[in-house]
Amino acid sequence: MKNLVRTPQHVLTGGLAIVFLFPLVWAALASVSPQAGTQQTDGWGFGNYATLANYQAGVWQYILNSTAISLLTVAFTLFASVTGGYAFANFRFPGRNALFLVTLAILMVPYATLLIPLYVLLNSLGLQNSLVGLALVLSMFQLPFATFMMRISFEAVPNELREAALIDGCGSLRALLRVLLPATRPGLITVGLFAFLAAWNDFITPLVLISDSDKMPLPLAVANLRGQVMGIVDYGATEAGVVVLALPCIVLFLALQRHYVRGFMSGALKG
Repeated sequence: MKNLVRTPQHVLTGGLAIVFLFPLVWAALASVSPQAGTQQTDGWGFGNYATLANYQAGVWQYILNSTAISLLTVAFTLFASVTGGYAFANFRFPGRNALFLVTLAILMVPYATLLIPLYVLLNSLGLQNSLVGLALVLSMFQLPFATFMMRISFEAVPNELREAALIDGCGSLRALLRVLLPATRPGLITVGLFAFLAAWNDFITPLVLISDSDKMPLPLAVANLRGQVMGIVDYGATEAGVVVLALPCIVLFLALQRHYVRGFMSGALKG
């Protein structure tokens, strides 16, 4: 009887898994299968990956750029969201809730409308066409959600834990670093994973802010690769780029999924 009740759930989850996995499996097969107009025209192999590897500055340069941008975005996002979430959760000051609502209201602004003003601002600061400037912009787009997540993560920690640390002689900063951060690890991982995936896969922001080809992240390089020969789309190399783009995301999610789910549940389990 128990298995009969669970059967519809298994069918539904299995169907959703097939729907979401099919494009990835199709891209992986297309990247190594023979097809006209690609480097893999005869038999199965890695000719399309060779095209991707040799494109302009080389795929490793683009992977390095994407990795640097993503890690910087994670670092900036975690620093700002941890300090902001800690302040919103543990300190009482005038206008706290209003300021928090203003922070969340940024989510309602289409980020593409901010790119031109940000381009002008970064240009005046000397950060236009730089990986650091791009990471700062991507971090800004992540801050509303990240601050919200860290606030509910800190609020889910019993206040007695912080008070005990303060009684034992810890200041607010030391209590944060030594006591509260380990207790909010699922929230930290959730925020960091979101920031990494958003920065790794972003296309529009680097398209506007990056002009040098050797500073392009991998999504922009793959998009440019599509029409490199008289506008003809090289589908094989494009699918190889999709696979290279997807692999780090899949590995990170599978490795951190338990913490990811616990991070989302931390606010719901409060009290």
